[in-house]
Amino acid sequence: MRTAVRRARRAGATLAAVLTWAGLVGALAGCDATESLGKPRSPEDMIRVTPDDASKDVTADGRLRVEVPEGRLESVKVVRIQDAQEEAVPGRLADDGTRWQPTGAGADRLALAAQYTVDAVAVDDDGRRMARHTTFSTAVPDERFIGYVTPENRATVGTGMIVKVAFNREIENRAAVERAVRVTANPPVEVAPHWFGKERLDLRPKKYWKPGTKVTVDLKLRDVEGTPGVYGQQYKTFTFTVGRSQVSTVDAAAHTMEVVRDGELVDTLPITAGAPRSTTYNGKMVVTEMHEVTRMNSRTVGFGGEYDIPDVPHAMRLTDSGTFLHGSYWSGGAFGSTNVSHGCVGLRDVKGGSSQTPAGWFFDRTLIGDVVEVKNSADKKVAPDNGLGGWNMDWEAWKAGGAARS
Repeated sequence: MRTAVRRARRAGATLAAVLTWAGLVGALAGCDATESLGKPRSPEDMIRVTPDDASKDVTADGRLRVEVPEGRLESVKVVRIQDAQEEAVPGRLADDGTRWQPTGAGADRLALAAQYTVDAVAVDDDGRRMARHTTFSTAVPDERFIGYVTPENRATVGTGMIVKVAFNREIENRAAVERAVRVTANPPVEVAPHWFGKERLDLRPKKYWKPGTKVTVDLKLRDVEGTPGVYGQQYKTFTFTVGRSQVSTVDAAAHTMEVVRDGELVDTLPITAGAPRSTTYNGKMVVTEMHEVTRMNSRTVGFGGEYDIPDVPHAMRLTDSGTFLHGSYWSGGAFGSTNVSHGCVGLRDVKGGSSQTPAGWFFDRTLIGDVVEVKNSADKKVAPDNGLGGWNMDWEAWKAGGAARS
């Protein structure tokens, strides 16, 4: 009897041991099964965004990317907030869906002084979806540059207008800046850039604009590095319209000015040009300013105290150095017979100005951008960078002055 009891106890212990081992094996198998489903992953592990979330002072050449180590991206939305304006950043997903990157112009650079938000959704290999939201901000440059555009926005100008962009800082990376300035025309015409030094970029077609042309100037300078550490500030569009054609030819020897409108001679006016000791430049000049009345002081243009006239009527600037075509009430009978000015072209006028005089008549029929060409003067040709004198340079030489040529 005792022997039977001992055998039963040994059998029970053996069975318990077997059951315990089976339970342990089952438990281990359960762990393996759980592991095979994969550990829970965080959005940071599943969707990787560069620059890092909450990054600050990211540089313009910072890399913007969204990637997944496994699975695929379903959607990526990137928004840039700059100058209180929101704008979607264009981009594309790779064919395999593992990465997203920006596309389009400037895709390799970030906008400065901006905040970016990234919203991405991905699905892993087991079909689990996860979303991630990140933000980062870019550096604010200590120094900026801007460009001042001529002519004014929405102006109607003459056919000789040259687009002039004057920068407030010297430009070292001229090719980069030049590529950020685009001039287009309707009807289309080739427009070429030319640099005068490091602070001025002029753009013009081969010949005078066709009347009626609509011209658009896109200034996409924002965040363009013009000089090491100095970035552009503007992202603006300017437009202007070309009016009728008017080209006036001054013959300094004959003391006349022929006014040709749309190819037809409108009038021939008597003038007085620069005296032998202060001759008028030859060449093509463009009207850049118009004043009903202005003061002219000889000391401002390199002379002594020869004159200081507080009320010069109907004054039209032709060069930066001080050449004007203007009304004159003090030149007596010089018009049409002799040259007595200090380098300007004078038309008969009266004190206070009058629309009934040759000067008043011409002033009322002139646009900024009209061409005045002087010939037969005992002086040199006006320099291409003196005012808008670029028409005095041949086309090939003009194009050679661009910095971003192929």
